[in-house]
Amino acid sequence: MIASPAVTPRERLRQRLDAAMGRVPCDLIIRNARFLDVFSCRFREGELAIADGTIVGIEPGRSAHHTLDAGGRALVPGFIDAHVHIESSMLLPHAFAQAVLPRGTTAAVCDPHELANVVGTRGIRFFLEAAEHVPLDLFVMLSSCVPATALETNGGGSIGALDLAPLAAHPRAIGLAEVMNFPGVLHGDPAMLDKLALFCGRPIDGHAPLFGDTHLSAYATAGISSCHESSERKEAEEKLVRGLSVWIREGSVAKDLEALAPLLTLATSQTMGFCTDDRNPHDIAVEGHLDHLIRKAIDLGVMPEVAYRAASFSVARHYGLDRGAERIGAIAPGYKADLVLLDDIGRCAVHSVHKAGELVGEGAAYDHAGEAQAARDLLHTVRASVPEAEALLGPRGRVHVIGVVGGKLLTEARVMTSDDPDVRRLSVLERHGHGRPPANAYVTGFGPLRGAIASSVGHDSHNLIVVGDETRDMRAALAALIEMGGGFAVVRDGAVVARLALPYGGLMSDATPTALAHGLATLKAAGRAAGCTLDDPFLQLAFLSLPVIPTLKLTDHGLVDVDRFAIIDVRAP
Repeated sequence: MIASPAVTPRERLRQRLDAAMGRVPCDLIIRNARFLDVFSCRFREGELAIADGTIVGIEPGRSAHHTLDAGGRALVPGFIDAHVHIESSMLLPHAFAQAVLPRGTTAAVCDPHELANVVGTRGIRFFLEAAEHVPLDLFVMLSSCVPATALETNGGGSIGALDLAPLAAHPRAIGLAEVMNFPGVLHGDPAMLDKLALFCGRPIDGHAPLFGDTHLSAYATAGISSCHESSERKEAEEKLVRGLSVWIREGSVAKDLEALAPLLTLATSQTMGFCTDDRNPHDIAVEGHLDHLIRKAIDLGVMPEVAYRAASFSVARHYGLDRGAERIGAIAPGYKADLVLLDDIGRCAVHSVHKAGELVGEGAAYDHAGEAQAARDLLHTVRASVPEAEALLGPRGRVHVIGVVGGKLLTEARVMTSDDPDVRRLSVLERHGHGRPPANAYVTGFGPLRGAIASSVGHDSHNLIVVGDETRDMRAALAALIEMGGGFAVVRDGAVVARLALPYGGLMSDATPTALAHGLATLKAAGRAAGCTLDDPFLQLAFLSLPVIPTLKLTDHGLVDVDRFAIIDVRAP
């Protein structure tokens, strides 16, 4: 009884009611299953009846065209990623869905500000249009900070409230994305206030690492209602007590789950959820997506019912996705039949996934012709010239050094000598066609790297960033990025030993998830062979140019002291 798109909402409702009342057969009945009641946080016995992709009953007594015997397995609601940059998966939206749907992620709340910082509102429109066609439920938070700050050069120009207003009417636009310009909020910057006022009464995501006390209260007063940037339990508690939802992040670089898991209890689960933020296809293939976060949370002592509730209903309720005609986030009558059947609750072992009542095929291909056509508009965005090796030289002697902390976006501020054996060169090259010379500084934490590693993924403005021990190799790595139109490269002895092209916005590929996972594994192996000791040097490198997370970062404008929000001299007194 799949309703035709031409069926009116009234007729569709009547068809579902007929199935609920047993007047007509349902499409599917799932028997012999225990399902999670997210409202009481308990597993219950029941018989799920599904019609037109919607749950119409949880008790026995109906007939159906098809039945499924769950074999005593558990059913939980489909998982919802509370905050993700799909660009950071390096996958186009259809391929992202292909990678995560079989792992139980049936919905995602995305922020396209990575692409928006490269191509402006075109990037936001690309994701809004994709959201209407991808096989998972994709919701878009409209990017609030393009550019993120005035301390770097982007390619997307400045997106203001007037630019966002027409986009806000799109049915897949549900709120304002992470507000990184905290000085603008706290000091009442007019442009920032216009954006906040435009989304008054709608979800507004925060971005407030290490915030507390008066600053955090003022931030919440502005209407900001969530934050995914907590890396310490006390920090997260301060946000919860001020009414902010806390999304526990476990991405490919930032890993906060171990620190925050003790805070996730039955009492807090109504305002806590999970997000990946930035997770690459290799980690998705090897570890998983939200299923990995749930598994790890349970291993850390979180009650399974609480973990599954946080991964679904808590996020849905925060963003208002549990209301309207297409409710998600729960197993109950009137909710979309987004279901994950588990072989093992404690291990989050996914047996199968149903999206709107339809079985999700492992490795299924989806029609994405329209998306492919739209994506062509995202090519040729790297407009930089290859600099001379001498242009990548930084000052010598005592210098300020960025200290990388593995698994964290936060960095340390150190003073060292430029020829210290643990110090490597770091350069950022503006790539949006403005012709700025490279900005050069120093970094430690990459291990005994011999050669160079470069990336066109450089949050948030996505200029080219390269780390190395010799400027010759650094130049060769930058040249490889420019030739590919964006991507990653590893260079040793002047030769490119591994590369991966990301030509769409310099951020994404049209390759399959499997092919990209293999390419990343090859790059990681090349990085390790060059002496890099970081688990994911490419994403770690990408965040070294993000000047909104403390402490020291390097943008195309120079070395940024994030605490002071100012450019400082690389030379140290």
